[in-house]
Amino acid sequence: RSLMPRTLDSQITVEKTPSYFVTKEAPRRIFNLSRDTKLIVVVRNPVTRAISDYTQTLSKKPDIPTFEGLSFRNRSLGLVDTSWNAIRIGMYAVHLESWLQYFPLSQIHFVSGEKLITDPAGEMGKVQDFLGIKRVITDKHFYFNKTKGFPCLKKSESSGLPRCLGKSKGRTHVQIDPEVIEQLRDFYRPYNIKFYETVGQDFRWE
Repeated sequence: RSLMPRTLDSQITVEKTPSYFVTKEAPRRIFNLSRDTKLIVVVRNPVTRAISDYTQTLSKKPDIPTFEGLSFRNRSLGLVDTSWNAIRIGMYAVHLESWLQYFPLSQIHFVSGEKLITDPAGEMGKVQDFLGIKRVITDKHFYFNKTKGFPCLKKSESSGLPRCLGKSKGRTHVQIDPEVIEQLRDFYRPYNIKFYETVGQDFRWE
């Protein structure tokens, strides 16, 4: 609480940390801080997410084992290593259970990471609706950066440089054996289905 800025009743304070969703203590702590907190979670295809995670780590630590080596305890038996963070984070249905012990689903909004790229204004429109605020951010605030492969945000129509992803984002992913990808899709499928059913939203990750 001491780290949060002073906020008027007419204002919304936003705090973001990717690790909250997968940290066991976070739901209880946030609930104790404010049980009225609205939660926004950006999710994407867990296989793509794991490869992206690995690609980013590889750029900092070039000597780490292969993606395949980290993903499986025994690949021939199809035993996925769920202790590896890159794999564990994508098990969204498991992490969501911890949050639903404290917060109703009506206080949690899920943003499609894929649609955030292809239709940023549409996804931001839903976020603004969820927060109960006027739709100020619209399609005129975005343009697509072909170099990065992601949209950039224009701060306003008249002022300042656009906000694009930093140097550490938008890297070309490491090439992964298609059979490895297929095995991981099979692994995530039941988790994905349970997640879709729980949140009432099909993200079409198959």
